[in-house]
Amino acid sequence: MRITALAGGIGGARFLRGVLAAKPDAEVTVIGNTGDDIWVHGLRVCPDLDTVMYTLGGGISAERGWGREGETFTVKDELADYGVEPTWFGLGDKDIATHLVRTQSMQAGFTLTDITAALCARWQPGVRLIPMTDDRAETNVIVDDPDGAADTAGRPMQIAIHFQEWWIKYRAHIPAHGFVLVGVDKARPAPGVIEAIEQADVVLLPPSNPVVSIGTILQVSGIADALRSTNAPVIGVSPVVGGAPVRGMADACLKAIGLETTALAVAGHYGARSHGGGLIDGWLIDTTDAASVTAIESLGIRCRAVPLMMTDLDATRAMAVHALSLADLT
Repeated sequence: MRITALAGGIGGARFLRGVLAAKPDAEVTVIGNTGDDIWVHGLRVCPDLDTVMYTLGGGISAERGWGREGETFTVKDELADYGVEPTWFGLGDKDIATHLVRTQSMQAGFTLTDITAALCARWQPGVRLIPMTDDRAETNVIVDDPDGAADTAGRPMQIAIHFQEWWIKYRAHIPAHGFVLVGVDKARPAPGVIEAIEQADVVLLPPSNPVVSIGTILQVSGIADALRSTNAPVIGVSPVVGGAPVRGMADACLKAIGLETTALAVAGHYGARSHGGGLIDGWLIDTTDAASVTAIESLGIRCRAVPLMMTDLDATRAMAVHALSLADLT
């Protein structure tokens, strides 16, 4: 079985552990979000790619869900003592090694696809992990100037800040007026991305952020069209349980694009392939949202309510089994 997944960071990575447990013999390709990528202290950091790689390779911090297990932050503390910004973005000492290898390889002319494959050769995540693009495509957030700058009419000045600054420094507490994927107009899918979607037996959209994780991947030219045209069923898993995101601040992202934080609203956002123009065939929601099954199916999307809290590997494996069952592939 060939399984392709579009994934962001923590939620996507943890769900993929369940997929591998449910189908250990499957050929799994993961198309990772790179919209979160950022330069920090001269190093290229790819948070979502690394979270998938570390999680599936057994090196992730179980407590944080990001970064390395047993991590120390001596270099971060030293840089802060020097007053070097950004002090709000913490690179762990072990993690820095990954970013050094990536940055040196980029400077030597290797693509992000090639570099990711080389990094995965150490971690052996059990999947083929490829970036959505080798080109620049960085998520920026339009916000009112945090310093209170105003125009001549006294209205708040709007500026663009990197997604990581909005997400980590401000914890998404500054209302977002919109998201801009800088460079996406010239970005092309990385080698193997379109083929992985076209040749899959099933495509999965894990419970990653629908706006700034999966939504970012879908903005790269050709990827959304490939989802619409693939012969494989496309099954999504709701990142919203009981009107709240399972993790993170996805509600702030959904609000910024005018959507309610509900499993129904996110299903409608993706849309039904059967009705033309949509992206998904099936949608898993949590049992607490079971009352929405009928409304979601009225959109032309097969729906099932099952437990969606990834409390342990068994629970996560069960989620993956339900997703594959919704695709008629169990």
